Amino acid sequence: MSDATAQPPKAVEGALGFIDERLGSTTFFKRNVKKVFPDHWSFMLGEIALYSFIILLLTGTFLTLWFKPSMVEVVYDGSYTKLNGVQMSEAYASTLHITFDVRGGLLMRQIHHWAAILFMASILAHMLRVFFTGAYRKPRELNWLIGIGMFTLGMLEGLFGYSLPDDLLSGTGLRITQGVAESIPLVGTYIYMFLFGGEFPGTEIIPRLYMLHILLIPGLILGMVTAHMMIMWHQKHTAMPTQKQTEEQVYGYPFYPVFMAKTGAYFLFTFGVLALMGAFVQINPIWLFGPYDPGAISAGSQPDWYMGVLEGALRIMPNWEVTAWGHTVSFNVLIPALVPLGILFGGAAAWPFVEAWVTGDRRLHHVNTRPRNAPVRTATGMAAVTFYGLLWLAGANDVIADKFHLSLFATTWFFRVAIFVGTFLAFVITKRICLGLQRKDADTISHGVESGVILMSPDGRYSERHEPARAEESTVILSKENARPEAPSRDANGIPAPDTKGPLGHLRSRLARAWTFDDIPIEPHDGGHGHDEVEAGKEPKQLSH
Repeated sequence: MSDATAQPPKAVEGALGFIDERLGSTTFFKRNVKKVFPDHWSFMLGEIALYSFIILLLTGTFLTLWFKPSMVEVVYDGSYTKLNGVQMSEAYASTLHITFDVRGGLLMRQIHHWAAILFMASILAHMLRVFFTGAYRKPRELNWLIGIGMFTLGMLEGLFGYSLPDDLLSGTGLRITQGVAESIPLVGTYIYMFLFGGEFPGTEIIPRLYMLHILLIPGLILGMVTAHMMIMWHQKHTAMPTQKQTEEQVYGYPFYPVFMAKTGAYFLFTFGVLALMGAFVQINPIWLFGPYDPGAISAGSQPDWYMGVLEGALRIMPNWEVTAWGHTVSFNVLIPALVPLGILFGGAAAWPFVEAWVTGDRRLHHVNTRPRNAPVRTATGMAAVTFYGLLWLAGANDVIADKFHLSLFATTWFFRVAIFVGTFLAFVITKRICLGLQRKDADTISHGVESGVILMSPDGRYSERHEPARAEESTVILSKENARPEAPSRDANGIPAPDTKGPLGHLRSRLARAWTFDDIPIEPHDGGHGHDEVEAGKEPKQLSH
């Protein structure tokens, strides 16, 4: 279904004409109102992230009307009588006021917090879908980088957001942030003093985080969302392999009215789920933690899930410190803060360009790849997921040790070993699974699928008739791009190819061979599966498997 010559429907023609007569700017709308969007359930992951962000903006606006970003000390005398007479900051007192005295305040706080968690979860799930299907390939590398930037900013936005109430849990997180900033060699002390405005905790940190949380970072994320949508609109959405979908033609539903109606309904579904969670599922009960006290810490305290990777890395890192020329470098804090996310986000950002360099694939891609058909990519992605997940679990090593009656020392050493062994095993096992699934697909194309019809030959042997795979299934299987033969390293005159010279050339050749050497080719079968069929007047043959 092409959208090149589509005309706007009558339902919107009048409105477009009204705007065009006054502004002369409706050419874009007339051209794009029938723009086609491919349909697949996994595409909704990105939409959920957008809806969650909108809900965050709406609920955040409500909360700003009553929150006081101040570290001025007050004595609480509000509805929560268990804290009456306790000295606390205005930030914490105003959060208690929103929770217990503002009508709908607790509901809005909890919807806001759940929306933040859903926002991060849906971005991550969307990025995994993009990675495993190869949707980041040319020409969509910029949108991939924008997605990584949004996730990174979302982590900062979440950290600053749950630090604002100035309760004991958020204060502990700020204390870790201060330690991480101070661990950076040479400039760490300056960064720490610039951020906090003085000795920890000071009186400036909450107002500064407040400005970053409600203005700067949301503005950056909003700009990235806008850029992401504009680029996607221009390049068109990628599509899953189907019979009617090709690299040259988009097949799907028009923006109006189908996609517009569906996206409106999905927004209401997302809002409804978050409202139910905000009403019935408690999150971040700051009144139980009490105001922040630098000399206290709550047992079993955990950050939101997306910060768990940093918490886990910090907990399992050995106590390595080096002192030289009057300076102490705390690797036990510096490495957990920079290396894990540097590996994950830096590797993810470089991957589209590294893959294109290794494979030599410079073509435009509008149809996604099945994960099984890119074993190296899928295995690398699962290794990264395992790495991230183990660090996330390590952030709760004390809770795991307590609930399962284990030694904290033993759980820490388990995660220190598992972070390397588990990542390697995830790569190897995933790659073997992908190759096994490729062999199954090749067998389906070559021999067909089981029909359920059992045949008996005159000598008493039984066999099952195979039939060709359905057209839709065959199209999906045959969408695999078979590995192209590697270009010869030398021409007819024995002159080396330019891209094989030097260390980088040798590295690229080795990586290209590792990428494709165990590829399972899948080709269309034109034999008609006659070896499994019974011809008139002949004995049925035993099936060969």
